[in-house]
Amino acid sequence: MNLSTTPESAIPRQSLTSAVADKLREDIIRGAIPEGAQLRQDAIAMQYQVSRIPVREALRQLDAEGLITIVPNRGAIVPALAPTDIEELFTIRALLEPEILKHSIPRLTEPDFAEAEVVLRRYESELRQEDHLFSWGRLNWQFHSILYSRAERPRIMAIIRNVNNSGERYTRLQLYLTHGIKRANEEHQELLDLCRNRDAGEACKLLRQHIQHAGQSLKQALQERRAST
Repeated sequence: MNLSTTPESAIPRQSLTSAVADKLREDIIRGAIPEGAQLRQDAIAMQYQVSRIPVREALRQLDAEGLITIVPNRGAIVPALAPTDIEELFTIRALLEPEILKHSIPRLTEPDFAEAEVVLRRYESELRQEDHLFSWGRLNWQFHSILYSRAERPRIMAIIRNVNNSGERYTRLQLYLTHGIKRANEEHQELLDLCRNRDAGEACKLLRQHIQHAGQSLKQALQERRAST
């Protein structure tokens, strides 16, 4: 990790914790900070020309997001993404999310579809900005959760929400590493159209394929990136 200090690397003094978190998050997802790297508070503070307090808070935030792991006596570490973890998370999603979508579709309203459309347009706009990749996973979940919102299955929904929280890092990585933005946008629009048409069978089939492809393409992209380093 290059920690040379330059005027360009200094962070404006507003929202320091969020600014530090955003910069570290972007570097981790892009691979500029590699797997296994130890994040030292003093080095980061020096690089970004801030005190250690916003750095410490930013690292706690990234730990809560699952991007890093804070290990006693070692500090913050960027954990490796295990293929088995990716496979497990995307398998759970592919099993549960089509099931909850099936129950939600008959009860979705026109305001729900309109809200999903607004989120989808915002998501597509953010996907065109690589420096906004921290929002990709959040908007992806927001879009999907609107389509699931009428299922009236709170326990399943809680499990799905937890899995998506754990997998947000993987969602962003999958889009960034695989350049899968065009396909994701097309499939999201098709999914919304199928839900509007109350075609639960085709919508659930597409959703399952959408999730499975994302998991498989991420595993392949990670293997290729590791083989090249």
